Amino acid sequence: MSSRDRGRAWPRGLQAALRYVAMAVLALALFAVILLLAGKDPIQAYRDIFTSTLGSAYGLSEVFVTMTPLLLTALAVALPSRLGLINVGGEGQLYLGALFATWGALRFSALPAWLLLPLMIVLGMIGGALWALPAGYLRARGIVNETITTLLLNVVAPSIVAYFVFGFWHSPMDTNKTANFAAAARLPTLGGTRINLSLIFGVVLLALFWYVMARTRWGLEMRAIGGNPGAARRSGIPVARYLVGVMMAAGALAGLAGMAQVSGYYGVLLVNFSRGLGYMGFLVSWLAGGTPLGIVVTSFVVAVILTGGNLLQLTGDVPYAVINILLATTLFVVLARPSLPRRRKVA
Repeated sequence: MSSRDRGRAWPRGLQAALRYVAMAVLALALFAVILLLAGKDPIQAYRDIFTSTLGSAYGLSEVFVTMTPLLLTALAVALPSRLGLINVGGEGQLYLGALFATWGALRFSALPAWLLLPLMIVLGMIGGALWALPAGYLRARGIVNETITTLLLNVVAPSIVAYFVFGFWHSPMDTNKTANFAAAARLPTLGGTRINLSLIFGVVLLALFWYVMARTRWGLEMRAIGGNPGAARRSGIPVARYLVGVMMAAGALAGLAGMAQVSGYYGVLLVNFSRGLGYMGFLVSWLAGGTPLGIVVTSFVVAVILTGGNLLQLTGDVPYAVINILLATTLFVVLARPSLPRRRKVA
C-alpha cells in the first residue's frame, strides 16, 4: 500500500472506530435515562459496575471467567454466518455438549486427567455437532430454514439434560445435579484464579478462525457461498456439504463451551446450568460483526457488564433484569448503525 493509499485508509479506520465509540456512548446514555426513570443514580451505577470488575485483580479474573464461554458461543455464531447461516442454536448445542461430556466424566472417572479431559472435550464437541446436524441437513436440502430449526431445538435440549440428571445421574443429596466430577475430570485453572484452560481454547480457536477465513481455500469458498450460493454452486463448490459441515463445526464449538462449563466452572452437571450463554454468544457475535478481534473485545465488555451487574443488585438495589435491558439497548443501537456526520468538502 502506498503512502497515499494509507492516507486515505486511516480516516476511514478512524471514522469506524469513532462510530463504535459513538454507539457505545449512545447506548450508555439511553440506559442512564432508564435508570433515572427508575429513580436510580446512573453515575453511581456505572461506577459500581466498573470498580467491582476492573478495580481489583479478583474482579478482573471474574470478568475473564464470565468472558470465556462467550468466546466459544459467539464463534459458534460467527463461523456459519460467513455462509449466510444464522445459528441461533448455541444454547441447545451447549447443553448437549455438556451432556455428552458429563457421560464421559461419570463413565470413565477412573482414567487419568491426560486421557479423561481430551475424551470429554471430544465428547462435548460431538454432542454439540450432532445437535446442529439436523439444522444443517434440512437447510442444505432446502426444507427448513436453520434459524427456525436451531431455535426450536434450544427448547428440547434442556429437557433432555433434565431427563438424564433426574432419572439416572442425580446426586443422592440433590436431584438437580449430578455427583461431583472426579479431580481428573476438572479443567486446570490458571494462576490460582477460577479462570480455566477453556480461555486458551477460545483464543486459539478465534485465531484459527481468522486464519482459515483469510488464508485458506476453505475460507475463500465459504465467502463465495455467503456472497452468492448459486454462483458458488455453478463454480463447482459443494455448497450442501459446506452447509452441513459448517453447522456441525459451529455446534461442536458450542458443545465445547458446554463441556468447559461443567468441567471447568461447576464440576457437576446442573439442570438449567447455562444462564442463556448460547443466546448471549449470539448477541456478542452480532455486536462484534462476526470478526475475531471484535468478538474478543465485545465479550470482554459484555462480561464486565454481567459481572458488575451482580454487585449492582446489592449496592444500588437494582434488579439484575436491568442489566439485560442495557445489553438489549446496546444491541438495538448497533443494529441501527448510527453514522457520524460527514465532513463537507471545501471548494
